[in-house]
Amino acid sequence: MPAETPETRSGPIAGILLAAGTSSRMGSNKMLFELHGESVLRGAVRRALAGGLSPLFVVLGHQAERSRQELAGLPCQAVVNPDYEQGITSSLRAGLGALPEVGALPEVIAAMVMLADMPFVTAEMITAMIERYRHSRAPLVVSDYEGVHAPPILYDRALFGELMAMTETGCGKQVVKRHRHEAEVLAWPASALADLDVPEDYARLQAV
Repeated sequence: MPAETPETRSGPIAGILLAAGTSSRMGSNKMLFELHGESVLRGAVRRALAGGLSPLFVVLGHQAERSRQELAGLPCQAVVNPDYEQGITSSLRAGLGALPEVGALPEVIAAMVMLADMPFVTAEMITAMIERYRHSRAPLVVSDYEGVHAPPILYDRALFGELMAMTETGCGKQVVKRHRHEAEVLAWPASALADLDVPEDYARLQAV
């Protein structure tokens, strides 16, 4: 199935924010850490919404109920992945699989996959990726951090089936490799790739 033409790319673009991991290397749930006056999770949700992603699905797993409290008052849908310990691909499938539950699948034309522990991904970056998608025929829009491909990644709905069928880990990178020659690529500074994996990361980001 070919990607839609620019003339038809006026429908909603969903966000799938992955926030289900165990934070094993951090030692405690990094989604609940305070960063710049709010939790890591709440900040990520706010930026996704401000960037224009709607509907927004937040995939939770580890300490799901505690994380869900951080979403209070925000227009997003929590999705609990019961298999979160199996890795990030299971959370991506959970997010995609949630779309029909709210009747969004017939309307959504694409979905952007994001990681909640990347605090330097801005609303402006998200908006730019959406605009690039809407004004192209590309089946996906990829983020490039000075040679490193990482989320956010925007997938046309024509690729949803491939994402659901993935057998490898890596946030949809298997599908990116398959369609890399068709992709639109947006370049971001390497500094925006910073994430939260170990306590030293948190200490460094607090100082920024």
